[in-house]
Amino acid sequence: MSRADHTYSFTWVSTMDGFDRDSWNALARPVHSPFLEWEWLELMESSGSIGAETGWYPAHLAVWSRGNLVAAAPLYRKIHSEGEFVDDYVWADLAYRMGVAYYPKLVGMSPVTPAQGYRFLIDPRENTTRLTVLMLAEIERYCQANNLSGYHFLYADLDWVNTLPSNRCIPWLHPVLIWKNPGHHDFDDYLARFKANQRRNIVRERRRVAQQGITLRPLTGDQLTDDRLELMYRYYVDTNSKFGSWGCRYLTRDFFAGLVGRFRDRLMLMAAFQDQSRDDPIAMGMFVYKGDLLYGRYWGCREEVDTLHFNTCYYSPIEWAISKGIRKFDPGIGGGHKVRRGFQSVPGCSLHRFLDPEMETLMRMNIDAINGQAHDYIRKINQRIPFAQRG
Repeated sequence: MSRADHTYSFTWVSTMDGFDRDSWNALARPVHSPFLEWEWLELMESSGSIGAETGWYPAHLAVWSRGNLVAAAPLYRKIHSEGEFVDDYVWADLAYRMGVAYYPKLVGMSPVTPAQGYRFLIDPRENTTRLTVLMLAEIERYCQANNLSGYHFLYADLDWVNTLPSNRCIPWLHPVLIWKNPGHHDFDDYLARFKANQRRNIVRERRRVAQQGITLRPLTGDQLTDDRLELMYRYYVDTNSKFGSWGCRYLTRDFFAGLVGRFRDRLMLMAAFQDQSRDDPIAMGMFVYKGDLLYGRYWGCREEVDTLHFNTCYYSPIEWAISKGIRKFDPGIGGGHKVRRGFQSVPGCSLHRFLDPEMETLMRMNIDAINGQAHDYIRKINQRIPFAQRG
């Protein structure tokens, strides 16, 4: 279906394959997040990782002008909150007790990818403010026409959040952990920021891996073979299986296989080798990078080895990031142990709009107190970072 508004027409597209890759990427490549690019989003769908059978129904908004794609928003109708990692169950429970339908809802995010950076993709030559307002109005109309409870933009780009009309979406803050590079020249610079005790702990954890005959090596480009992505998939499955019903296994084998040909220029695998004569990693972490940003995604190992997780997922990626001039490293959600490795708590943000007026009013009435608690949590977490005092 499509409808026109002055010089723009709005179309709802049920699959990423319905978009020309180059036209989509002309909008997505300039933004910070790599997870809004056509290859990543399309592979989510074509690999069977998300879709109707998993409760994710693609409903992407496209905006056209004179036959050209000038704006787009990846969106999904949802019948649950799995794979979002925002923990909105408190609102779902409140809606249930009020007798208000919470599902289905419309969600804007890169599916099962809790990494900050979601935003509308808009050609910078267009009137961004006007087009944003029109897109929000079209999204609201779509929700009303399809009996959706509202729309939610998760892991939103904070710069984008500040450009949105305040009366349209409610910002809900979520603390996230980020490593920031103040301009380190090498790993020793990174170590120098810590208090003496923690600096010794990190050196000891690095040494412990080497003492067990393990070396770590970043794999990029042609080193990212089909066999290595197959092994990464098996490690991903094994890691999630250890958490039983709490596991977060969403991606299929086909998704990992497709990354080799479609997303190789954005991938880095940090591989741990126990025997340098063998080309068979005993552990790997998967990372995605774009510009000066690095994102940690998945990890797994063949056997538990003392301090290997810290080295594969934090220390060696940080060392690689410094060498590449990376400015920020988002290691993925969870894990208070990251604070002792120099990761700082910062506010992340999701945006919410309920069509039910009572739900909307209740969230607006309480959100300042909720966000205040988030700021307090962030402050307390950052007080625990074992950095040395600077004179």
